[in-house]
Amino acid sequence: MPRPTLELADILRQHGPAYRQAHALPVQQHQLMRAIETCRTAALGGHVEKCDHCQYTRNSYNSCRNRHCPKCQGKARDKWLADRRSELLPVEYFHVVFTLPPAIAAIAYQNKPVVYDLLFRAVAATLLTIARDPKHLGAEPGFFAVLHSWGQTLQHHPHLHCVVAAGGLSADRKRWIRCRPGFCLPVKVLSALFRRLFLDSLQRAYEQGKLQFFSELERLHSAPTFAAYVKRIRMRQWVVYAKAPFGGPQQVLGYLGRYTHRVALSNQRLRRLEGDQVTFDWKDYRDHSRNKTMTLPAEEFIRRFLLHALPPRFQRIRHYGFLANVHRRQNIALCRELLTTDRTQLLPEITPSDPDEVILDQPRLCPLCRIGLMIRIERLLPLSLPELVDSS
Repeated sequence: MPRPTLELADILRQHGPAYRQAHALPVQQHQLMRAIETCRTAALGGHVEKCDHCQYTRNSYNSCRNRHCPKCQGKARDKWLADRRSELLPVEYFHVVFTLPPAIAAIAYQNKPVVYDLLFRAVAATLLTIARDPKHLGAEPGFFAVLHSWGQTLQHHPHLHCVVAAGGLSADRKRWIRCRPGFCLPVKVLSALFRRLFLDSLQRAYEQGKLQFFSELERLHSAPTFAAYVKRIRMRQWVVYAKAPFGGPQQVLGYLGRYTHRVALSNQRLRRLEGDQVTFDWKDYRDHSRNKTMTLPAEEFIRRFLLHALPPRFQRIRHYGFLANVHRRQNIALCRELLTTDRTQLLPEITPSDPDEVILDQPRLCPLCRIGLMIRIERLLPLSLPELVDSS
């Protein structure tokens, strides 16, 4: 894939300093912006490479490895996929999306670590409870959930994408119980339980003093006001969407590569930077998924991008059921034994997302002669940068 002519780093280098000066940002967002601005530049150091055939030389600079950087997700994605490839089962997989309503999303933005964690816990409890119910599947399911906090126009829109195996282990762990063909779990039942579990957990977090409220939400410090706020939300239907099944492991692996390590905006969606105006592509799902463009002032564009900065060390991909980390290896071996299918005949090879990312630590083919290999001959030390100031 050719490198995009415009990158997020270009926008942050040009307009980031003014944005940081105009806004009091937490130190984590300063670090995020600085990481993207300096990614693969002399500021991070690197090495000199030389072709062993035509003697062509070039500087190769280090990546920032920040999980919000569009250029640094390829290598992380491919390593994660390689691990998941060994865990896929020869069954269908379903994609279920749980979305927080706007009124809760507003609270989530001001309380990311608490509310995002409640979202994971409520979704996991919902899927586990309904799947274990004999009226539905009657089995222990296996699934993982990925947090996305953005919509197509970069507004705050927290939701979880869940990839669920079409079946599970029986209570006695002696049988694999399959879902009905093309059907996972009833979304209306999932939606009602998800709403109840999440709001009950949110109420407990409020009573324990774990929530903070600012600006237009400051009124929620009053217990009666908060109770009335939650009551209105409880009366509304929450969105749980089950997409058509992926099919087998070949289809789900390709999907995972597109979703698991996605950032709020990829460089491929950027179109133009003209003065202080940024134009990018977006898909309007309310208008038959038509592709459109949007132009925003650079300040607003950066503000929207920073809405999706994750709390430090927050785990945005989590596994549950028979895929839970503690006993995952043993459970997968048991599932394969019960399914009696040789996985090596079903699983595809992984296609690298970005050749420059996947083989950063190995000799690479010379881009000039296409015969020799690029060999590291010298280390480049990073340039010193000014210290970051905590403006939180």
